[in-house]
Amino acid sequence: MSIEQPGVRVVRTLPRPLRPFRHRDYRLLVASMGVSLFASGMWTVALVFQVIALGGGPSELSLVMTGLSAGLLVSVLLGGVAADRLPRRALLIGVEVLRIGAVGLVTVLSLTGGLRLWQLTVIAFAVGAAEAFFFPAYSALLPTMLPAEELLAANGVEGMLRPVALQALGPAAAGALVAAIAPGAALAAATAVYVLALLPLLVMRVAPVTAAAERSSVLGDLREAVGYFLRTGWFFATLVFATLLVLVVIGPIEVLVPFAVRDQTGAGPQGYALVLAGYGIGGVLGSFGASAVRLPRRYLTLMILLWGPGSLPLAVMGLTDRLWLMVVAAVAVGVAHSWAQVIWGTLLQRRVPPHMLGRVSSLDFFVSLALMPVSMALAGPVGDALGLPLTFVLAGAIPVLLAVAAILGWRLYRDEIAHPLDTPVTPVTPVSPAS
Repeated sequence: MSIEQPGVRVVRTLPRPLRPFRHRDYRLLVASMGVSLFASGMWTVALVFQVIALGGGPSELSLVMTGLSAGLLVSVLLGGVAADRLPRRALLIGVEVLRIGAVGLVTVLSLTGGLRLWQLTVIAFAVGAAEAFFFPAYSALLPTMLPAEELLAANGVEGMLRPVALQALGPAAAGALVAAIAPGAALAAATAVYVLALLPLLVMRVAPVTAAAERSSVLGDLREAVGYFLRTGWFFATLVFATLLVLVVIGPIEVLVPFAVRDQTGAGPQGYALVLAGYGIGGVLGSFGASAVRLPRRYLTLMILLWGPGSLPLAVMGLTDRLWLMVVAAVAVGVAHSWAQVIWGTLLQRRVPPHMLGRVSSLDFFVSLALMPVSMALAGPVGDALGLPLTFVLAGAIPVLLAVAAILGWRLYRDEIAHPLDTPVTPVTPVSPAS
């Protein structure tokens, strides 16, 4: 933007995290995403209390949540193929319409007393399946509306929005409605918010999908993505590393932290909530930090080190009896992991061929999703066998060894120098005018 003064024109550059907002379509897209994340946070909490209102316990809730996760897992690869074949804006609109219909149906059944557990499980599966189409389409759409230099900032904005809207504000709003009225009221509000998320998508103007020279079958498209994974060193090394990282750290974070808080500090649910809040705050700070700077020359090395040695503070969880130290450790891990995730999303958008971006993003998503439940299933038995202190020390130390193996084993330090991303790029003019 600029300021006019008599005889002089002063040009003032927007702060780096705000530069993507110069583009009309991006503003519409991020507004839709933020509102949709808020609605999804409401839906998740309302779903839990709706199961309880139906007389369900942990087993019934597990059944419904398994349906939600199963829908996401079985559809995510198909979502990537669709993002490379179909208009991405249309896919995002379709996802929101399905969410509105599914959550709206649960609302009507809840308010009329006709809701049954099996219906809730089936609808949760449908919502999970719709979610699988959102991320690949969103990830592949961003490079069509923003210059390459602004993708890091845009991914940082998403990284900040996700914990705030999905994990904090949305659940808080739903919890308040459930406490004041009933789960049906929270479901109705979530439906209305999904409608609001749909509106910005309807007025977006984006480029059509650029088709590959020859389009094969759906299975052929998936084979092409797997082939890219196997022959592309930096992508193969990072995805294998990230998969093992998920296996090592997600279980201790999701399953064992509440027991560490209780057994080592004597704190109850409020103490656990503080640790979770620390992790979320760290995520916001890490995403903001990544969005505020340029992508460094050593981007692969930095990303792997943020994920690897950045996990070391997990060891503190098993070694300290001070709650404040656990909170500090959670903040540190949140900063490191979130910063790395923003870099990773940007690398996919800048180095993967555009016609394959949806499939490659969904492959990344699928591998991460597949190992999360395995990690959580193993965390309890491992914690019982080794004890919490040793389990958390291993969760902090093993990623360091994995990081060294990835960087040296695949010579990522050479790849990043051979493919610099910190130099100015002449961008393709976005389809919609900046305003």
